[in-house]
Amino acid sequence: MDGNQYQGYQGQYQQQGQYQQQGQYQQQGGGMDYTVDMVFCIDATGSMEDLAGGQKRLINMVKEGAISFYDDFTKLMDAKHKHVRQLRIRIVAFRDYLADGEGAMLVTDFFNLPQQAVEFEACINSISAMGGGDIPEDGLEALAYAIRSNWTTSGTKRRQVIVLWTDADPHPLQYGASAPNYPRGMPRDLGELSEWWDTYMDPQARRLVLFAPEEQGWEYISANWANVVHFPSEAGNGLAEKTYAAILDCMANTI
Repeated sequence: MDGNQYQGYQGQYQQQGQYQQQGQYQQQGGGMDYTVDMVFCIDATGSMEDLAGGQKRLINMVKEGAISFYDDFTKLMDAKHKHVRQLRIRIVAFRDYLADGEGAMLVTDFFNLPQQAVEFEACINSISAMGGGDIPEDGLEALAYAIRSNWTTSGTKRRQVIVLWTDADPHPLQYGASAPNYPRGMPRDLGELSEWWDTYMDPQARRLVLFAPEEQGWEYISANWANVVHFPSEAGNGLAEKTYAAILDCMANTI
């Protein structure tokens, strides 16, 4: 993917390299040490906002958990005798290139936590659930961005974890290619995206956690890719049935 890959949301979270920080966070304690990179691929379309009556959907759940995520996650990992020595999180928020144009994709670099917790929270809070056009969204393009992340090479016990949340099936890759801001260099189809999964991810470190409907591309990925855990969501329901604690536990169990 060329320089167009960072076209999308306007503002402070668009620039490549803005959040890259050298060095590692060395945490003291016993247990097995892990260096963990996570990419959160978040469906930012209208169906992921509040339900009527105030029931929380994903966007607000993530916003409320952002500031405490590092503490919550590391405590849960410690309880499982898995010590997180370094944690970095990258955000890819997606909609629909044809329907949403420049607002179709937000891509950040990695945030180093806890050092950049304030910046991470501000980024999450900048995401609003809107748009999306038709029911399918460009989740496969978001997954492509995630796979091509600048994964850390430090540490002996590394984990490269992609967590994708959506209540919609994905458009086929290249569906939105006629949009002016569609990034060049995207995979042609699911077959090529599958090759990316095998080429750009460490076979021992890679994990994909899908909170997605049992439809189209997600079912193919769940059935054919290695190291994938699929928690089916109800199409159009915004993952309302998932709680923050349950999602946190799912992520920790994959590491």
